[in-house]
Amino acid sequence: MAALTVPSNHMNDDRAPRRRAGRPEPSQVIRRDTGDPPPSTRRRPPPPARPDKLRPRRKRAWGQVISLSLVIAVLLLSAGILGGTLWLETAIHRQAVLADYPGRPASGHGTTWLLVGSDSRQGLTVEQQQALATGGDTGNGRTDTILLVHVPAFGSGTPTTMVSIPRDSFVPIPGYGRDKINAAFAMGGAPLLAQTVEQATGLRLDHYGEVGFSGFAVLVDALGGVTVCPTAPIDDPLAGIDLPAGCQKLDGRDALGYVRTRATPRADLDRMVNQRRFMSALLHRAASPAVWLDPWRWYSVPHAALDALTVDHGDHIWDLARLGWALRGSTTTLTVPIGEFMANNAGSVVVWDHEKAAALFDALAADEPVPPAVLGEQP
Repeated sequence: MAALTVPSNHMNDDRAPRRRAGRPEPSQVIRRDTGDPPPSTRRRPPPPARPDKLRPRRKRAWGQVISLSLVIAVLLLSAGILGGTLWLETAIHRQAVLADYPGRPASGHGTTWLLVGSDSRQGLTVEQQQALATGGDTGNGRTDTILLVHVPAFGSGTPTTMVSIPRDSFVPIPGYGRDKINAAFAMGGAPLLAQTVEQATGLRLDHYGEVGFSGFAVLVDALGGVTVCPTAPIDDPLAGIDLPAGCQKLDGRDALGYVRTRATPRADLDRMVNQRRFMSALLHRAASPAVWLDPWRWYSVPHAALDALTVDHGDHIWDLARLGWALRGSTTTLTVPIGEFMANNAGSVVVWDHEKAAALFDALAADEPVPPAVLGEQP
């Protein structure tokens, strides 16, 4: 039987790859030109940036801009305040008022101001005197307003005290004998008045401030007026005012008449009360947002204050700022205790109740509250 032989090309046919009929070999595949590079050389676009990584950078950028703007604003504001303070400090009117002399009272606790409203017409024309109803010139001038303001030491817990001294108070004037206290201003100006007040009260004065007629009116107008609330109508042709009862805003002319008038039932006693009330109202107005948020008043108010005010050589702008701040808080207001009214060769004068007046001034020197016995019998 003949052997069956298999062709060698079919020996491992089961392991040879089978291809479907009609499918070309890989080397025979024809690719169409689409214009795209081969997959192996095609550049992949960069992955899109993640939004969560960009946002913090934007926030930090805006935060840096805002922080820098705030720093610049604070620096500019500080520079403006410093420049304005230096300008006020160098431009304010000063004169030698408070000086040492034999027997001058020793320093007490806290600080004490002497505030004076002078009736001097210096610098006013005849037409201005008529417009302000100041009357004729009175020579060397006197004082329509004399106020002692005691600012307690920090942390004492005692309120600021404002004391009116009647201008007709009959007191010793150094070198001139006994007379009305406002005569000291006419005889020797502010220095003699300050010495007279120190000797009469036993208080050492630390600061001095004086305002004249014209400066007072200009300052009130620069503030846009000051509101007062008289409880009864005031008609005073000599002071140039005719005011109804109730709250109203006064311009400079009417404000000057209001603090000068004696056309009220208690005359000088009412005038001193009106002066203290007006002082408080003026300071509240000066510190109000309506004034300091108005750019025009940034110029007019400081200029008016400089023209109106005269201080001692040792006084500074920061002393005035502390005074204004103290008077905006809790304040005790009163008049020097009065013993009697009498007439003598000096005219109609006011005599103090010396026992109660001494108790008042001793309390101020010690930074203590005003004794109830003194407050209980205020006119």
